[in-house]
Amino acid sequence: MNNAIQQPRERLWNRNYLSVWIANFMLFFSFMLLTPLLPLYLSETFAADKQAIGIVLSGYILTTLLIRPFSGYIVDSFPRKAVLLITFFIFAAFFAGYLVAGTLTLFTIVRTLHGFPFGAVTVANSTVAIDVLPSSRRTEGIGYYGLSNNIATAIGPTIALWIFAVSGSFDLLFWLSLIVALAGFWINSTVQLPKREVVKGRPPMSLDRFILLKGWSQSLCMICYAASHGVIATYVAIYGKEQLGITGGTGLFFMLLAGGLILSRLTGSRSLRKGRIVENAVVGVCISLFGYLLFAAVQNMFAFYASALIIGLGNGYMFPAFQNMFINLADNDRRGTANSTLLVSWDIGIGIGTLVGGSLVEHFDYSTAFWWAWIVNLIGVGLFVAYSRRHYLRNRLR
Repeated sequence: MNNAIQQPRERLWNRNYLSVWIANFMLFFSFMLLTPLLPLYLSETFAADKQAIGIVLSGYILTTLLIRPFSGYIVDSFPRKAVLLITFFIFAAFFAGYLVAGTLTLFTIVRTLHGFPFGAVTVANSTVAIDVLPSSRRTEGIGYYGLSNNIATAIGPTIALWIFAVSGSFDLLFWLSLIVALAGFWINSTVQLPKREVVKGRPPMSLDRFILLKGWSQSLCMICYAASHGVIATYVAIYGKEQLGITGGTGLFFMLLAGGLILSRLTGSRSLRKGRIVENAVVGVCISLFGYLLFAAVQNMFAFYASALIIGLGNGYMFPAFQNMFINLADNDRRGTANSTLLVSWDIGIGIGTLVGGSLVEHFDYSTAFWWAWIVNLIGVGLFVAYSRRHYLRNRLR
């Protein structure tokens, strides 16, 4: 009898959500096709030294960070599909700029400016994904959404290296990135969004329109987690080579990291479906904390690779749980601001981790930098367990 009157569950993988998911995969896949080979391209094409390469490749991080708070405001204030398509098209068009950039200066300008549409379109796409999810499956759907960029990040560099090994052509990769990004733009153009009324009566300008102030404690936690990740991700290759004698295994490290992310997102989405957001977050941050401890405390090849898998598993539980918390702390018309606040917090943490980690490596050693990463992560875990999780439970709107 109960089965007869039970309402059927809303469909998670509806056409619109699937389209946005695939488009997000193409967005990150097109970007990651270039990431592993740009240092080589700059060195061979423009004879750039290591310092120049670092400056060129870090420019887009700054512009991405600068645009994201405004992206949330724009996504919340204007028609979201229009914002998504405009930013996605500009993002795709910048790949053509790499093809025509004939000097190091021009290439630096193109790469730096590319951060603006990248930062904007990632906020717009994730916000639209939330809009097209059925309300009863939203928590679960947010967890699955991150798989799109996790998979792209895992396979993009590997495919790029294989294509370059076969063809030896950088231009082929630039063209491929352009085509894949344009395909993602076309797929997103087919998405149908529910109508959304414009909220009136807001003050013309306030900080809360750019940053989700209610999520301040979650932001501090996220900055701590990202700072730890920034240290590891930046210096793992040179550490593996110089300290452990691993010359060709960095790709395996990141594959294991991505594998852990994918596995835990798949399993974690089941508990998110049941509303266990805080529980997922606690599990995730504790697993990651152990992974960073293993990386810092044990210097051998087994710990090197095992920590990658463990950190990936932890982050795969943690990140979608935190994204759900940010969304649940915001009104429906401020989802863009919630998403941008999460991403800005992560960007700030990555930047801090990279800068502080580099300084510690320069003046002390790798071990000091990695222990600092663990301590910062521990601070984030302590803040979440002692305060932030209760703050969320008191202030959540849904």
